[in-house]
Amino acid sequence: MGPGSNATPKDIDNASTIGRKIAEEGWVLLSGGRNEGVMDAVNKAAKQAGGLTVGIMPTSDPTTFSHAVDIAVITDMKSARNNINVLSSDVVIACGMESGTASEVALALKANKKVILLSDNEESKIFFKKIGKYNILIANNADEVIELVKNLLG
Repeated sequence: MGPGSNATPKDIDNASTIGRKIAEEGWVLLSGGRNEGVMDAVNKAAKQAGGLTVGIMPTSDPTTFSHAVDIAVITDMKSARNNINVLSSDVVIACGMESGTASEVALALKANKKVILLSDNEESKIFFKKIGKYNILIANNADEVIELVKNLLG
């Protein structure tokens, strides 16, 4: 999970590395599926590495879909689809932070899901760690993200 148009270059780079590593592990990638920001970067990298990508689409407009999404689940629910994103994930990885990503993290915590934060936004890390306690894990880079997921999945 991560920002669309407001993703930073570092968010895009981290998302690309995470997407590639998810595919290399043989895991299925689930994202918001849009053709911008973290969503597009993570899907492209996973697809290039031979992975399976699933996009939970906020609209029915195919011009907004990442071309690297294999399976598009069309919800036409706008941001309400964020709950589907987190409930359908084994682990939620937040790469970067904006309002939509924050809503996904909050929904994941409400559903008692583990969340890995990879962000330069120190305030969001402090906030989510305070409310999420043991369900929030902080990573400093994409390699750490994958190691944390491996530990969580056993």
